[in-house]
Amino acid sequence: MFIRALIALLMLPGVVAFFAPCAWIWYAHLILIFPAGFALVALGSIALLWCARDFYVSGKGTLAPWAPPQQLVIIGLYRYSRNPMYVAVTLILLGWAISFLSIALLIYAVIVLAAFYIRVVYGEEPWLVKMHGEAWLQYTRRVRRWL
Repeated sequence: MFIRALIALLMLPGVVAFFAPCAWIWYAHLILIFPAGFALVALGSIALLWCARDFYVSGKGTLAPWAPPQQLVIIGLYRYSRNPMYVAVTLILLGWAISFLSIALLIYAVIVLAAFYIRVVYGEEPWLVKMHGEAWLQYTRRVRRWL
């Protein structure tokens, strides 16, 4: 299971939050302008790893749709946001955009955020209601979707 969790982390948020932005930075020959933006990249990375760990340890699953947590994860950052991994990836993307003062990376971050919203509202939340029932509904009354 650990290998599946690691592969999921590398394949999903790894590609979206790191490979794609770094590929664009390289392709567009962007120059680092505001290094303090890396603080958001670091903060988002720490949050992402924390959440992936909670999915693995507490939820007995991974962040991948093909091996989701079997138990509702409500510990760690999930006490403050129902979707802290998506928030973390968005922070990482904003960090890249700020660091390189790139409109293209900012647009990419906004598109990814919109995709997250659609996925959460129309895909994940209905599935979570079916999977966890009343426990999910109680959780949604205590914890906000994003922040």
